Amino acid sequence: MSPQPQAAVGAPLSRVDGRLKVTGQAKYTADHDIEGVVHAVIVDSSIARGRITGIDTRAAVAHPGVLGVISHLDKPSLTYRRNPIGNAFPGERLHVFQDDTVRFFGQPVAVVVATTLEVAQHAASLVRVSYDAERPSTDLTRSPAQAGPAPFALPYARGDAQAALGAADVRLEMTYRLARNHHNPMETPATIARWEGDKLTAWDKTQYVIGAQNELAAVFGIPLENVRVLSPFVGGAFGSGLKTWPHVTIAALAARETGRPVKLALTRRQMYFMVGYRPAYEYKLRVGSTGRGRLTAMTHDFKYETSRYEQFWEANLALGRMLYAVPNVSQNPQIVPLDVSTPLWMRGPGYSSSAFVIETAVDELAYKLGVDPIELRLRNEPGEDPSTQQPFSTRRLRECFRVGSRAFGWQRRNPRPRSTRDGDWLTGTGVATGCYDVFRGRAQAHARLDADGTVVVQSATHDIGTGTYTSMTQVAADALGLAVRDITFQLGDSAMPPAPAQGASQTMLSVGSAVQDTCDKLREQAVALAVADDGSPLHGVAPGDIVVRGGRLHVTGDPTRGETYRQLLARNNHAYLESRGSYTPEEESRFSMYGYAAMFAEVAVDARLGLVRVRRMLGVYDAGRIINPKLAESQAVGGMVGGIGAALLEHTVTDHRDGRIVNANLADYLVPVNADIPDLKAVYLDGEDYDAGPIGVKSLGELVQVGVAPAIANAVFHATGKRVRELPITAEALF
Repeated sequence: MSPQPQAAVGAPLSRVDGRLKVTGQAKYTADHDIEGVVHAVIVDSSIARGRITGIDTRAAVAHPGVLGVISHLDKPSLTYRRNPIGNAFPGERLHVFQDDTVRFFGQPVAVVVATTLEVAQHAASLVRVSYDAERPSTDLTRSPAQAGPAPFALPYARGDAQAALGAADVRLEMTYRLARNHHNPMETPATIARWEGDKLTAWDKTQYVIGAQNELAAVFGIPLENVRVLSPFVGGAFGSGLKTWPHVTIAALAARETGRPVKLALTRRQMYFMVGYRPAYEYKLRVGSTGRGRLTAMTHDFKYETSRYEQFWEANLALGRMLYAVPNVSQNPQIVPLDVSTPLWMRGPGYSSSAFVIETAVDELAYKLGVDPIELRLRNEPGEDPSTQQPFSTRRLRECFRVGSRAFGWQRRNPRPRSTRDGDWLTGTGVATGCYDVFRGRAQAHARLDADGTVVVQSATHDIGTGTYTSMTQVAADALGLAVRDITFQLGDSAMPPAPAQGASQTMLSVGSAVQDTCDKLREQAVALAVADDGSPLHGVAPGDIVVRGGRLHVTGDPTRGETYRQLLARNNHAYLESRGSYTPEEESRFSMYGYAAMFAEVAVDARLGLVRVRRMLGVYDAGRIINPKLAESQAVGGMVGGIGAALLEHTVTDHRDGRIVNANLADYLVPVNADIPDLKAVYLDGEDYDAGPIGVKSLGELVQVGVAPAIANAVFHATGKRVRELPITAEALF
């Protein structure tokens, strides 16, 4: 069969939805103007642990424009039956307004519904809640740990790590502490809910419309087909929309109780308490090696925070098992249940946290041995996955370091710490490995070729700023032999063919493969119609000898013999052709599949003040086939910005006396701004990985943040000679 020409895939196209966004025509959740909509504001708890002893709503209810106040005292009817795809963590998800128990500071305890937002906000301030408060436990370092949730956080061992450490020529033992981080997307969480009889429509800021649909059906005890969730545009998420949070249920409950469509938007402050975060860690690592830098042992003993009512887990074990050829490894993960809300996956979940520990430790070992940090990593490159003995689908990490060291000028640096100055600034360079697994999920898509030669492709996936609209359009355009302008890709609707959540870097591989399959089937359907049509110039031609270019079907090697989609459909009196396709990954792969990165950083540290500035960064990536280089570069730059924040700025601060987050705003919770962002460059190695999936792509969106923070930390050490094992790195830590 003749391969389809590839004109769109690989081109650095601008976003097809870009004009809508910059002109304000893209409607995010709270932008939708639903007829008859009223507004809801949540009243949240001012204690972290205890019981509600009273709720006085008299002043709020008496205020003009208030339609009602709902709390557990109203005993709202919610079923909370099991959600087969939405219960991500072991434990009992938070049941809103079902009892008087307070489990964390900021927990929703009531909701006010009013005709305007301003009235709802004021009325919420009039609600008086009394409590029987208990002293909360919110400090990871002072609370008891327990075994992690099975099967996600089980201990692991290979070889005899204790014996190998005892016999090692060189041993290091280190403790790391990583602060809690919050996602902080531009768009805060919001939901609009409307009931029509027993049918519910919800406009929601989510990364998983199918998950939200299942959760709402489960909570309200209605058939799945009675719930429709819409999320066409998402203003950033970084993982915060991967779970259906209580405010979504509250909006739907308020709409049911008042008989009106209800809009509920969380404030920035409320987002810190109600919508997850990257958990804090305390991580103890021991490393053993030979005198020539061959790693012989690693032991990982760590704990991280979770809520008391759910057991959070994330992928924090993989790197310790497969990143280096270490024959003796032990891992002991633990959780610390606290009086806090449940954490949630944040960009590069698990991998970013464990990479900081492992990659700064490897750097520390390199300096102790007097070996170049890149050389030490290369000496310990595995030939196969040491945890599974599987071959790697691709692992081009050596090439990433070779290309990166040349482009970054690594060999020009003085390897001695605290040896280079630029006036009052100490300068240094650092390197780290990034890695993230290739995650895949089932996905479906639908395509319709209309008589005018244009195509609409649909899948219930998402675009959280990643460029899904554009990349899927490119895949469809090449599969159908059409120009990008002739393709419309639609997403963010649970009524469309199902797709997995947009998280874990699975969308391009999973949904992209489904789109490829769907559009291949549609093209083949058109080809079959043509070769069977006596009136077609392609009649009788072998289908494998026909390609489509510019919307015109023609014989390979003879472009003059052919016809357009429009001519074919018109002659056969077809208003349209349609197809449905899918992608289902094999249950067990023969390969170990990951994306890889070599991260380079240069920093300057004020010798008097301890102020750290990142001067430049370079990331070189083995991420498989790149569908759109412009989008890929945008992802890499965003990942570096997020890594800079984690390394130097971001730190959620809790007052452990009452569980209050004291910096729940963007004035006090610091994130990088333009002045913090230097020269950032990304290089993607040419290549494909067809063992990972049918369109040759691998993980990208999560990968680009993993390895950024340790590269910066290692550069800070090179600049100052001071090894910091806590995130974020502060001026106080450098003195």
